[in-house]
Amino acid sequence: MGKLDGKVAAITGSTRSIGRAMAEAFLREGASVVVNGRDQAKGEQAIAEMGGGDRLALFVGDAAKQSTAEGIVDYAVERFGKLDIMCLNSGGVQHTAPVAEMSDEEWQLEMDWNLNSVFWGMRRSLQHMIPRNSGRIIVTSSVEGKGAKPGIPGYNTTKHAVCGLVKSAAKEVGTTGITVNALLPGLIETDIVRDTGPESAKMMGLDSYEAMIDMFAQESAIKKPNTVEQVAAVAVLLASDAGRNMTACMFPIDGGTLPY
Repeated sequence: MGKLDGKVAAITGSTRSIGRAMAEAFLREGASVVVNGRDQAKGEQAIAEMGGGDRLALFVGDAAKQSTAEGIVDYAVERFGKLDIMCLNSGGVQHTAPVAEMSDEEWQLEMDWNLNSVFWGMRRSLQHMIPRNSGRIIVTSSVEGKGAKPGIPGYNTTKHAVCGLVKSAAKEVGTTGITVNALLPGLIETDIVRDTGPESAKMMGLDSYEAMIDMFAQESAIKKPNTVEQVAAVAVLLASDAGRNMTACMFPIDGGTLPY
């Protein structure tokens, strides 16, 4: 018996990194899962490696686009008959630039990837969940949803806004049996972080990517980066029956970085 037996979950940005760890954890706990990524071939490889059989499906598309953020929800309902758990996970640092130098186009990309995609996916999920008086919505925010680092104003802003959206939605549906929460991971050395890390480090006034990793580690109590598995474990808790009274909450998974 798994904690999520018979449940159906959909996860944006889940063929790698945090999203994939969530998908694998949900599968182990008995859920059926729709994973999402932009690349068909990479997506098919990921689901083959996960080995979920008939309980695993792929929805290809860019979660920064409304058609994908909403489409994965509808596909999950069509494929598995319902949607119990929606993880709005896709996002990250799209551009590094000071506020004074960021273009309108760069700003809009940050809004679409990190904020609008969450709104679109949350709205469609609630439209399916409210008639059933049941559901779990889990949003991947960041420690920067309560703090901020220089050089990534779009990321900082959208992660703060996501936390406000989570609280608003949770208050609206609190009596329906639906919970809405946010995860606030600290630094995790994912492939996305490694790709954008050198430029991010430069914008923070640091000499190297390694210096950035060390800075984040030293800000924490555990003095080391977090892991995707730790984030996924909290997602399982919130998605399970044990999380039924946890809502409108921001859950730091940061090794003791945030002061509150």
